[in-house]
Amino acid sequence: MEGTMMKFSALLFGVLTGVGLLTGFVLFSSNSSEQLADSPVNWEDKMEIDAGDAYQSPWRMNQSEFLYVDDPTVAINGKGVIGIAWADQAEQEILFQAIGPDGEARHAKPVNASQHPGIFSWLPRMVMTDDKVFLLWQEIVFSGGSHGGEIFFSRSADGGATFGEAMNLSNTEAGAGKGRLSLHRWDNGSLDLAMGPEGNLYAVWTEYEGALFISRSTDEGENFSDPVQIAGSNSVPARGPSLAVDSEGNVHIAWTIGEDDRADIRYAESADQGESFSEPQIIRETAGHSDAPKIAVDSKDTIHLVFADSNPDFSQRYHVFYTRKESDKGQFDKPREISADHSGQVQSMSFPEIALDENNFLYVIWELYPNLHQRPTGLGFTYSADGGATFATPSLVRGTGEPELGTIGSRQGSLMRRLAVKDAGTLAIVNSTFLRGESSHIWLIRGEVER
Repeated sequence: MEGTMMKFSALLFGVLTGVGLLTGFVLFSSNSSEQLADSPVNWEDKMEIDAGDAYQSPWRMNQSEFLYVDDPTVAINGKGVIGIAWADQAEQEILFQAIGPDGEARHAKPVNASQHPGIFSWLPRMVMTDDKVFLLWQEIVFSGGSHGGEIFFSRSADGGATFGEAMNLSNTEAGAGKGRLSLHRWDNGSLDLAMGPEGNLYAVWTEYEGALFISRSTDEGENFSDPVQIAGSNSVPARGPSLAVDSEGNVHIAWTIGEDDRADIRYAESADQGESFSEPQIIRETAGHSDAPKIAVDSKDTIHLVFADSNPDFSQRYHVFYTRKESDKGQFDKPREISADHSGQVQSMSFPEIALDENNFLYVIWELYPNLHQRPTGLGFTYSADGGATFATPSLVRGTGEPELGTIGSRQGSLMRRLAVKDAGTLAIVNSTFLRGESSHIWLIRGEVER
């Protein structure tokens, strides 16, 4: 398969790709919460949002027989309604469901948001307001180049009950949505979506050919500007962009690069609502490989960034690092590791995600790899109650790391958005599981952080 057989090698990230049978893989035991630190979160029982088969044929472009559900993303609006979007591979569509504060589904059945049958739609991103839902995703349209991929957008004005016609933002032959590592390795889902305080929407994505683009809507998604290239080239391909917008409407973006075994995280800022960007700066030069950045901005306009970094030898484990840049500083602090306490239980920790609540508490999750050569099986978690000065001991997200459900994460690529936060520590995490030949699931996990 184009997206999974080639997205990255076990040597690079310690993840077994491709469609062959996974045998002998190591999972957490049923008492995995005891193997890692006690959680500071009161986790509710996970909620099943959707389920499917668990079959994946060899890659034959859009004629592939993929019978499973995955690729979930999540958002929470001001009323506490949780929106979940995911890919139904059998239907080749992006589906949407809303869960009210009472835990009840708002729609009788999942709503088809992409409405493009016969074409794979993957790895959505979502923004929600009290009455609107905005979705961005990668669609495997073959437009004439060597790699299929276009970036589509759709919106709902009625809380997700219906969605308008999807809009192609990229219109390219260069394989939009692919975050390239090398000629034969990439992740799909190399895109992001964010909203500014004035209501502007910003969509970013990378292409297999290497360019990083941004497009902006100033009318709540009715129209988008022509894409503008921020960075990236065929020799230095951009990968894994992450967006955030501060209280003044300044746009912040972080990404990494491919074709470099010592890649470092890049950062740029726009002070004119995405029309132009500063020269990229490198967050920190390391001897290892830095990947999968996620960025967030708090109410004081402090920029918070997490990313994964490996030892110089790619066969070694990844760890999760954190850094921040206060609004009156020109540089980011020296990054520091926040995942070390997992080291005795898992061999690698990668693909972190970050979110902030109204009190500027930080929450971070990441994928856990008990075995370097297999897919992730659980999600790690930590949080900071002092703006990133210190972090709680990492723990396992309850409802993940369960061997009877198989492995977790997207089978198209690990560049995802699965964490959302509202109010003081109200968490929503979405997760997908795949047990070959048995079943696949989309799960919602809710929790409250103990203060």
